[in-house]
This record gives sequence, C-alpha cells and structure tokens, in this order.
Amino acid sequence: MMNTETHERAPGDDEPIHTREQLLGELLVYTTGFVIAIVLTAISFWAANTTLLWGPGVPLGLAVLAIAQMGVHLVFFIHITTGADNTNNVLALAFGVLIVMVVLIGSLVIMTDLSANMMPPASGGMAPMHMQQP
Repeated sequence: MMNTETHERAPGDDEPIHTREQLLGELLVYTTGFVIAIVLTAISFWAANTTLLWGPGVPLGLAVLAIAQMGVHLVFFIHITTGADNTNNVLALAFGVLIVMVVLIGSLVIMTDLSANMMPPASGGMAPMHMQQP
C-alpha cells in the first residue's frame, strides 16, 4: 500500500512554508535584497556616467560596488550565511572562486608571455603588415 502523505525532499531542503508569518518573512528578505540590488545598480550607473568623481578612481569604485552586489546576491537570494549548516556551501563557493582565479590569472600570465615572446622587437626587424609603410 502506498502512503500518499510522505513527500520526499532532497537533503538540506527546508520544510515547506505553512504559516502567513513565515511567508511574509521570506517575502521581506527577498524584497530587501531586491531593493539593495537596485540601489547598488543605480549607484554603479551613476558612478560610471558622472564627472563628479575622480576619473582614475571610477574603476575601483565600480569594482567595490560589484563585490557588494555579489555579497547581496549571496546573502539575500542564495542564502549563504556563516551558520554551521552552511559550511559546505561556503567551502564550495570558496573552491569555485579559487578555480576561477586560477584560470583567470593563468590565462593572463600565458597571454603576457606569448605577447612578449611572439611580437617582433620594436627596433629594426620586421614590422607587422598593417604597420609597414608603402
């Protein structure tokens, strides 16, 4: 005989929301995250298009705002916190960041090395076709 009352869930899944207070609490968390993300996005567009900021500082400011945006997404939407039950999630995130950084830095090192070794010397030698004068 089959029991229709059991609902299987994956490990780590939360219980379904049953009460109005739980639903409103979840809605408040998502709404807060959404509003903060919209504000950070608006500030980023303002910072990129204004002349009130020091020009060379704009890329650094945009990088800081991008990191803040990632933090908002991780906390409010993906629900990665510092709780004991999220240790595996934080480790998986850290490992993913490590892999991305290794690929990014490795690619930059390889491209820099290729550029230094493959380009003809600036003095004398053969110039690329598009730089030769007729």
